[in-house]
Amino acid sequence: MNKITLPKAARVTSPNPVTLVCTQNMDGGTNLATVSWWTYLSYNPNMIAYAMAKTSFSGEMVRQNKKVVLTVPSEKIAEAVLGCGSTTGRNTDKIEKFGIEMQSLPESEIRVPLHSALAIVCTLKEFVETGDHYLYICNVEQVYADEQEKPLFAWNGYAEIAPAKKTEE
Repeated sequence: MNKITLPKAARVTSPNPVTLVCTQNMDGGTNLATVSWWTYLSYNPNMIAYAMAKTSFSGEMVRQNKKVVLTVPSEKIAEAVLGCGSTTGRNTDKIEKFGIEMQSLPESEIRVPLHSALAIVCTLKEFVETGDHYLYICNVEQVYADEQEKPLFAWNGYAEIAPAKKTEE
């Protein structure tokens, strides 16, 4: 084995599901931020976790509102998802800028992209400082899926996003 950097290790472990962190802005609108890592923590009670940079506007909104919806977007909005990952919501309406159609979920004030394969409605339990990121530990309230949508994955250390393809045996 050869010694490598942690970012290079991310290429080895690709693909990862691409996720949009959906939060409610101060004006009641929705902000979207792209992240490439989240995990299941517990099934009893249902809990997940995800990490975001400390400077993230969406992270600030989650810490303030204690509510978040994680979605796995579909291939139909791949370009918009890339844009959401390279633009701050602090002074940009990403939904308008990237032309993302939105939908409501039952029992959630936070709207999500219409083309989502999965939506996990959560309440923030706690967050932990992890170097230049915060780890958000969340209680899962509801989970929704649309099996007609093909989920996006991050490939090549998050350099590109595309659906996963099962290899033939």
